[in-house]
Amino acid sequence: MPTRQPADAARATILPLALAQFICSYAGTAMNVAITPMAHDLHTTVFGIQATITLFTLTMAALMIPGSKLTDVWGRKRCLVAGLLLYGTGALLAAIAPGLGLMLLGNALLEGIGSALMIPPIYILVTVMSPDVATRAKYFGIVSGAGALGAATGPLIGGLITSLISWRASFLLQVLVIAWIIVLIRHLPTPPRPGPAPRFDVTGALLSAAGLLLVVLAVLQSTTYSWTTARTDFSIAGHVLIAEGGVSPVWPTLALGTLTLAAFILHLRRTERRGHEPLLHLRLFGNNVANLGLGTQAAQWLVMQGTFFVTAVYLQNARGYNAILTGLVLTPATAGILASSAAAERFARRRTQRTLIISGFAATVAGLALLLVLVAAGTGVWRTIPGLLLAGLGLGTMLTASVNLVQSAFPDRDQSDISGLSRAVSNLGSSLGTALAGSVIVSAAQPGRHPYAASLTVLTVVAVLGLTSAVLLPRIPTPNNGQARS
Repeated sequence: MPTRQPADAARATILPLALAQFICSYAGTAMNVAITPMAHDLHTTVFGIQATITLFTLTMAALMIPGSKLTDVWGRKRCLVAGLLLYGTGALLAAIAPGLGLMLLGNALLEGIGSALMIPPIYILVTVMSPDVATRAKYFGIVSGAGALGAATGPLIGGLITSLISWRASFLLQVLVIAWIIVLIRHLPTPPRPGPAPRFDVTGALLSAAGLLLVVLAVLQSTTYSWTTARTDFSIAGHVLIAEGGVSPVWPTLALGTLTLAAFILHLRRTERRGHEPLLHLRLFGNNVANLGLGTQAAQWLVMQGTFFVTAVYLQNARGYNAILTGLVLTPATAGILASSAAAERFARRRTQRTLIISGFAATVAGLALLLVLVAAGTGVWRTIPGLLLAGLGLGTMLTASVNLVQSAFPDRDQSDISGLSRAVSNLGSSLGTALAGSVIVSAAQPGRHPYAASLTVLTVVAVLGLTSAVLLPRIPTPNNGQARS
């Protein structure tokens, strides 16, 4: 068995790890309510700010697997600190940016790279410092709850700060939180390396980054160009490659990304056959529990981000709510996620992870069904409370259980690999949730149609598919009763 850190070390570690996850999730949603004032102050267009947000998402998603592997090369604590320093520097540059160029460098690139470096160590450290599955569930519940809280309160906190002070103060807040985290972890023990430092697979890193970037970019393009035919011309450097009415650029981009990922898999196989250290070990894909668990993770994040997005768009466009009121209406979902995440340890002691994931999806499906009354003519916004609360309770229950299931299915030596893969899958689900919901809203926006009902229906179908994956999970417990093994 591997040497574990004492339980008090895990307890001391969880606060900075949860804060780091919170600030990354907060950054992903807070900018959405400040697009117009940012465009004005930076002397650019709304499209320029939206491009910055998109590039941040692409950078983080593309580098998540390489960033996770660097925890084996540099060490887990060093990788976490490097990510924090890069992220804090990026947030500071964004806060003082006079124009779009420095904003792109700070927010899109440095914060994106910093996120890719510091998020994987969060989940690795929770796994290797927890002595049993219930304790691990407790800490994953805290981290998952912090992430959900950051994503859900981003529009509310960001809206308040932007309205009362300035959008720049929102970035300064991130700098202060990052500085606090660095202070909290300065005495954090350096976890023992599970083996000698491996050679970093540069070719694998480039292929995985390019493949994931193209796949996420294809998903994000669906909001602008739709999934079927292009709503507008698709141009690169002023040259129209696909005219309006032609096939959507989503599919060529997705095909190119898929081919690149296929080349990545072939490279991994060839690297392993030569006896070298690959960026990602192919043995990870031979674990049926983890494969189904990753599928449930993708579905969960898709449904969560999609639901927040659809509800926010409805409240702001159809009801005329501002960012602050929108955040308040979404409070039941946030409260549900936090409540169920806080109970993760108790749930894990009484029920298997499979049971919790199934129950979470069932509650989420029921919550989305109730939420469909939001689009009914003449109904009050207060009627969304039961649906949002129930969906939040379900999401919080299964988010923690799925992460625990996937991370615990592998020994310590594979934690960097599975952490990067798990976070990449979750990021893909998040991107797909926003893009899918947004594209459905746009497609169904013609008179006589109900775009919000259509989006919620699609999200409900995805939740049902996630429930199906959960039911297919083996009934047998994970090895060592859910504990990571050597």
